[in-house]
Amino acid sequence: MTSPEPVPPTAPLPTTEQVRNLEVKAVLLLLFMVALLMGAALYLLYARGAFEQTQRLVLMADNSEGVAVGMDMTFSGFPIGRVRRIELAEDGKARIVVDVAREDARWLRQSSVFTIERGLVGGTRIRAFSGMLSDPPLEDGAVRQALRGDASEEIPLLLASVRDVVANVAAITSESGALRASLANLQAVTDKLNGQHGALHVLMGNEADARRIVATLAQTQALLARVEGLVAHADAQVFGSDGMVQDGRAALQQLSALLGEARSSLKRVDAVLQEAQAIGANTREATADLGMLRADVEASLRKVEGLVNELNRKWPFARDTELKLP
Repeated sequence: MTSPEPVPPTAPLPTTEQVRNLEVKAVLLLLFMVALLMGAALYLLYARGAFEQTQRLVLMADNSEGVAVGMDMTFSGFPIGRVRRIELAEDGKARIVVDVAREDARWLRQSSVFTIERGLVGGTRIRAFSGMLSDPPLEDGAVRQALRGDASEEIPLLLASVRDVVANVAAITSESGALRASLANLQAVTDKLNGQHGALHVLMGNEADARRIVATLAQTQALLARVEGLVAHADAQVFGSDGMVQDGRAALQQLSALLGEARSSLKRVDAVLQEAQAIGANTREATADLGMLRADVEASLRKVEGLVNELNRKWPFARDTELKLP
């Protein structure tokens, strides 16, 4: 038989002093854990802005889908506020209460625009836009309408539009559709273009009218050739060596000579007229003298006539009262 293993000596029991120190250490450890938890809680509160001075902003939206408490509100990509509470207003709209830090509230103006955007990828975002930073600042407790830009809400409308487009394309490309008829007409036009008269056949619509147009063009070409011949003949007659231009030039030379002779004749007539004016002046003076002489003669005749009348009155024997002047 094997001998039994030796039993190890038992550890001495802890004394009362050692147990008392253990309780102190446990209390200290517990206090340290409590302080650590309180510090972490205070840090979290500080990090969440619990000790910052804030002002309240109320955003009204048709619905608050995608919006959660604690969500940030951004301005130019930087968080300036945090959603504090979401509640339902009396008119059935969503009332989103946002706390904005005092130092960041300077970016919000009375003309600022607030949007709630929800894209196809990613979560919902609350964004603020301030176009005019010179406007008055946004007051504390302001209520503003938030504009929603939900891309997922446009998907049903987009699908309906795509469905309508596909239906229209199917109707156009069907056997009795407008596209098939247009292609048939285009093929017919192409065949006519490749025919004998080409574009004329397409423009006229039938072969007979196209032939008449071609015949008319041929006649027009012949007429133009005749007109060119007539123009050349007229050019020779008008501008040739024996043409009308040469005759006209000779006639102009003769007319120039006649005008020179007429000019010299007019000079002579001018001299004669000047002499006639001098003679007329002399005649005018002589006419004045003749007028005085005639007046004297008439006065003498009146005296003679009175004398003759007196003689006839006194001598009635003479009946011939005619007075003959020399």
